[in-house]
Amino acid sequence: MRSRRRRRRVRSPAAGPLDDGDLLSEILPRLSPQPSSLPRASLVCKRWRSIVSDPGFFRRFRLRHRRNPHLLGFFDKYDDMSFLPTLDAPNCVPPGRFSLPFDDVDDYRFSLGCRHGLLLFWPMKRFQVVVWDPVTGDQHRIAVPPGFDGTHGAVLRATGDEHFQVVLVVRHSDDKQHTPAVACVYSSKTGLWGDRISTPLPYQPDVSGSPNTMLYEFDAVLVGDSLHWMLSGNFGGILKFDLEKQSLAVIRVPPVDMYGQGNYFQVMRAEGGGLGFLFMSVSDYAAQLWKRKTDCDGVASWELGRTIQLDKVLSLKSEDKNPIALSILGFAEQNSAVLIWTVNGTFMIHLDSLNFKKLAETTARCSHYHPFESVYTAGTRVDVGHDGAELLVDM
Repeated sequence: MRSRRRRRRVRSPAAGPLDDGDLLSEILPRLSPQPSSLPRASLVCKRWRSIVSDPGFFRRFRLRHRRNPHLLGFFDKYDDMSFLPTLDAPNCVPPGRFSLPFDDVDDYRFSLGCRHGLLLFWPMKRFQVVVWDPVTGDQHRIAVPPGFDGTHGAVLRATGDEHFQVVLVVRHSDDKQHTPAVACVYSSKTGLWGDRISTPLPYQPDVSGSPNTMLYEFDAVLVGDSLHWMLSGNFGGILKFDLEKQSLAVIRVPPVDMYGQGNYFQVMRAEGGGLGFLFMSVSDYAAQLWKRKTDCDGVASWELGRTIQLDKVLSLKSEDKNPIALSILGFAEQNSAVLIWTVNGTFMIHLDSLNFKKLAETTARCSHYHPFESVYTAGTRVDVGHDGAELLVDM
């Protein structure tokens, strides 16, 4: 009896849950997707650092949290894609963290958009597009179909899927009264481009008699299974590409004075889902949020929802009678945040909560910014110094 008791006493206790490597590999991916989460976890012990530094863990962590990504910042389309961070320390991603995936900055022509943590570029003097993941550095060069050079485009991928799609849209001019928009879709899963899809664009000639219905350089906005681009010219419209039905259609915008002096507009996701439209009037600092609805008979129309007084949100003041200039620089569809330029600085406003943040004192008014909404996993250190916590990067 005594020997049995003695053997029981010397038995080692069962391993705790935080000492079980297999269990930890399931617990740690459930950490918050804030950029500082994994660096903080890596400071706990060598075992934790080994787990969160593994490339396979990075992939699982990003896939788990991709549905609700943070708005890490904006890329300036007209300033060599410089990065403007939006988060505070210690989650602020250093502006110099992301560099273009080209040997020479002049090697790229222009950027087409950013979505689901991927950026889409046109390289110079090459009939191809480049899909780039700024966090991992991965890039894919894809030859484009004939007739799609210098077009508009978008990149996207489904939640939990490593494969992506590229959609290119071009305006063809057959003659003055017959100008179709043509789209084509590439799938990284098959490595192939699909069939060409087209729809006629409205014929709205200008004073010279020339049709001027074109696509703005604004980023496409993904609503449900459809991408949306703004049309320019005398016809105020939106070009819709349905990814599921593989079809193109043109939608009229709400009844607003789109081209009035100092007015700005933006396609967006509406509150509660569906297609929305943001119209901003400088004369009274009002931002109107419109939503497209369909009645029981299947007839679609626009309905005005909220009106936001921007002068109250941003405390805009003018020393004279002239209104303070405003302009829209970018829109983050997944976080419902708009980037606005004013003479007082550049502000980010979350349209759902009306929370705002000043990101810069001054920026170029005519610039355009791509939102970077992603899960950041490249940082592995947090440094706490005299100026507070700072996210560092191990390259």
